[in-house]
Amino acid sequence: MAFFNKPKYSTVSVKSRDGVPKGVWTKCPETGDMVFAKELKKNLMVVPSSGYHFPLPAPDRIESLLDKGTFEEHDKTLKSSDPLNFKGVASYKDKLEQNREKTKLEDAVVSGTGKIGGHDVSIAVMDFRFLGGSMGSVVGEKITRAIERGLEQKIPVVIVSASGGARMYEGILSLMQMAKTSAALARLADAGVPYISVLTNPTMAGVMASFATLGDVILAEPKALIGFAGRRVIKETTRADLPEGFQTSEFLLEHGLIDQIVNRHDLRDRLISLIGHLGHALPGRNPQASASAVKRKTTAVAKKTASKAKAKPAARKTSSSTTRASETKSTGTKKK
Repeated sequence: MAFFNKPKYSTVSVKSRDGVPKGVWTKCPETGDMVFAKELKKNLMVVPSSGYHFPLPAPDRIESLLDKGTFEEHDKTLKSSDPLNFKGVASYKDKLEQNREKTKLEDAVVSGTGKIGGHDVSIAVMDFRFLGGSMGSVVGEKITRAIERGLEQKIPVVIVSASGGARMYEGILSLMQMAKTSAALARLADAGVPYISVLTNPTMAGVMASFATLGDVILAEPKALIGFAGRRVIKETTRADLPEGFQTSEFLLEHGLIDQIVNRHDLRDRLISLIGHLGHALPGRNPQASASAVKRKTTAVAKKTASKAKAKPAARKTSSSTTRASETKSTGTKKK
């Protein structure tokens, strides 16, 4: 019967674009504009037309922020193990090897010391390419050591976050990193050493709920996704419609969670300014900047003192003339 016959479909063959290698062009998620990949990389992975910020690899981020030739990497040899002997579609060990080969990194964070605008800093930068920037035992340890270096050397700490949260391949061990990093930051705060947190797209879950939002100053890139649970999970749990722009850096700035939204090209200058204000009294400060600050302060005090010195004689003169006027008035009254 014709009713049970299978419908006939025409086959459409799509020809590949000859002469255009893969990866030459990148599409902007916001506008759909095609951007030349090399130009995008030169522009720190920011689309010129729309300002959309693509994730930036940790080595490129460090190069864009620190003074040239000053970065010294620490804890490079730390590697994640497989404490739970995790098995799945692919084992945890296989996942680690694949991501090491893909990113040329040992784990999802690069940490060390360097200078920003002449100021010594301890810095840790997360890389979303490595297992979604997830925080396992090694990531938590490297970030904690970066904080402790800042505490030991009395230099500001800068952490750039980009993460999907805790690395569940390591179970409870990954969740323990939240407490460990937060405790290290508490010691840093007690010592009065500045900590600046930079949130990029995305910063989620356990990372957002620990060190990422404990900064003395919290900066974020434009339109970055920042939150704890995903939007869909929250909506299904609360059975409520979420506000427009929920969990974006703009929404969180409006509601007071972050302090400033800073374009990637302006981030280095903003960090230099903040470190100059917050870390001017630390031993690792920029001597030239400190000398300039002292000079400006001395000049201001000298001007203020001179101004007061000029004001005092004028006050006496006014007082004297007032006294003479009252005496003359008194004498004239007596003669009458």
